[in-house]
Amino acid sequence: MNILITGATGFIASHTIVELQNAGHNIIGIDNLSNSSADTVDKIAQITGKKIDFYKCDIRDYKTMHDILSDKSIDCCIHFAGLKAVGESVAKPIEYYENNIGGTLNLLKVLTEIGCKNIIFSSSATIYGTPKFVPITEDCPKGICTNPYGWSKSMIEQILIDVQNASPEWNVVILRYFNPIGAHPSGIIGEQPNGIPNNLMPYITQVACGKREKLYVYGNDYDTPDGTGVRDYIHVVDLARGHVKALTAINNKCGVEIFNLGTGRGYSVLDVIKTFQDVNGIKIPYEIVARRAGDIAQCFADPEKAYKILGWRAELSLQDMCRDSWHYQSCVV
Repeated sequence: MNILITGATGFIASHTIVELQNAGHNIIGIDNLSNSSADTVDKIAQITGKKIDFYKCDIRDYKTMHDILSDKSIDCCIHFAGLKAVGESVAKPIEYYENNIGGTLNLLKVLTEIGCKNIIFSSSATIYGTPKFVPITEDCPKGICTNPYGWSKSMIEQILIDVQNASPEWNVVILRYFNPIGAHPSGIIGEQPNGIPNNLMPYITQVACGKREKLYVYGNDYDTPDGTGVRDYIHVVDLARGHVKALTAINNKCGVEIFNLGTGRGYSVLDVIKTFQDVNGIKIPYEIVARRAGDIAQCFADPEKAYKILGWRAELSLQDMCRDSWHYQSCVV
């Protein structure tokens, strides 16, 4: 298949491209490079031996998007592009809504005009808010999001469902990610955020390499086994393979399908720190501080629907995630 990837040089997208190329698909990649590097295109080729057809472009730029894609015969779009820093979204809600929602609307217009009505959307478990129950199935009601980033994901989901309801020839797969960490085992690509990391694992690896003095653990008084927040951490390579499997639903003319992509197991912050230390032999100094506003006690998936329909299941362990994260950080220091 000829697959359009928006946000192609991002963390999850780059790993997904590797798995798609390994499965024999052709990739057309678009990214405005606002929070990533064009070097990622060469790194992907280093891993797979194949260059992608890449364009620097903002998905909000209708004319350029249309000019690039009008002769590409796109079979499916996997839509990753979007701003994603939770804290920044609270400070800059207009920018987040304009970029994430406005960009998606523009993308849908272009896809309609070039005759591609198949899309896989990169969503998030944040749309569940404080979940009504755990483990979380796809039937769990969407909750009250705690930030504009989460609301933008929730709103885009609804837009895609409304588009498919209006035009049943569309096929829409919504993938709700839990907490992706890890890196490609080669150490060539991984997560390298600009500025202070928003997520746990890149913060741990930056402490491990001496870039930061210590890790701050936000709260140890949650109703969890050790008091720290519990999350469903999933290896980014497993997550990437979930996108390849999601093409099965597209090919089967699925209409709208929603899948949780997680391991089905929750690990606490202290679990992750201990595992990282044990696997890599590195001490991670940390300090317990007050909870962050909006954080919840626990969130982990019931991923059985993805297994039953797509034949996908996470296979890599927390040990693999910690090992590969540190390997990547060691390679880029």
